[in-house]
Amino acid sequence: MDILYLMILCSVSLAVIFLIIFIISARNGQFEDDESPAVRILLESEIIKEDSPASKEVESKDNLDKVKSD
Repeated sequence: MDILYLMILCSVSLAVIFLIIFIISARNGQFEDDESPAVRILLESEIIKEDSPASKEVESKDNLDKVKSD
């Protein structure tokens, strides 16, 4: 029966330690990442697509069409 009390004491103390670590990290802003790295990768690829040479070529052709129509 003594081992049961020891196990309960150990598990409760371990849970309290994890709770304290969680509260400290939450106060320090560990969990305030609104955009995860996976989402940032997707957003950065859209920026790269906009700045790619192929899109600039299409834009220059559009500009030429506008100049020709004037």
